[in-house]
Amino acid sequence: MRSRSIPTLVAAFLLLAAQAGLAFDLQGHRGARGLAPENTLPAFARALDLGVSTLELDVAVTADGQVVVAHDPYLNPAFTRDGNGQWLEGTRGPLIRSLTLAQLRAYDVGRIRPDAPYARTFASQQAVDGTRIPTLAEVFELVRERKAGHVRFNIETKLFPHRPDDTVGVEAMVEAVLRVVRDSAMRERVSIQSFDWRSLQRVQQLEPNIRTVYLTIQTANNDNVRDPAWTAGIQLAEHGSVPRLVKAAGGGTWSPNAGALTQALVDEAHALRLAVIPWTVNDPADMDRLVGWNVDGLITDYPDRLREVLQRRGVALPPPAPAAAR
Repeated sequence: MRSRSIPTLVAAFLLLAAQAGLAFDLQGHRGARGLAPENTLPAFARALDLGVSTLELDVAVTADGQVVVAHDPYLNPAFTRDGNGQWLEGTRGPLIRSLTLAQLRAYDVGRIRPDAPYARTFASQQAVDGTRIPTLAEVFELVRERKAGHVRFNIETKLFPHRPDDTVGVEAMVEAVLRVVRDSAMRERVSIQSFDWRSLQRVQQLEPNIRTVYLTIQTANNDNVRDPAWTAGIQLAEHGSVPRLVKAAGGGTWSPNAGALTQALVDEAHALRLAVIPWTVNDPADMDRLVGWNVDGLITDYPDRLREVLQRRGVALPPPAPAAAR
């Protein structure tokens, strides 16, 4: 297949940037997980202080239908204490779907358990004791209060096709998330991402103007693109490459794990008019290499590191949000 000319690709990049309202999408993963407790208001505030274009976050739905911000479908013992200040035991706490919002608020997620492997991974994370799991609406309100009108939200629906009882169903989660987005008047500022493409197909049906982001993982132990349960039944073998698979699904953005990405795949995705935003990139050398490949953004636990890399390359940086009013 004949490759597109450089001017054509540049024009495609500029079009994608205009559509997304940004030049380079600097996304704070779970807020700023490397610096503050993940998926919490302090983490999102830290990302806003530094300056990001997008807050990346995950959502779950409680027993009483509230959309909350949490990566795991259960309370994670690595950073969760009960109302008495005791660490949760075992590998999994209660499922979020089994708790009401009021019950969920009893748990403290502001500090990593010191003896957990997670603590070694994020040794620079600053604890904020007394932190609770926020609702999606509260995250929207934080950004509104900070007058950060340029900041977008990349919301991941956490669903598990092979463990359907861990969460509410696809329809219930999508409808709950979209209800909060509509009620908060954030349609123009959100994208919905997922490894479970069934939820993205549903978003495209209900809100075709909301951007959908197709998450993929391809490692030695995990590969969602070869399992039709994750890809809404769309078969990789019928399309030949992951960018073509995402395009066939109706996606506008492809978000692969960074280790599975190559320069050739970035070029192929751009030729298909897909934006490419890899996850989760924390090493400055990897950041620099990927920026050199002309990816459209990066998701990172350390927005401060990415800002330094982009600044050295002369890439325009999103401004820090104004300080919170006292």
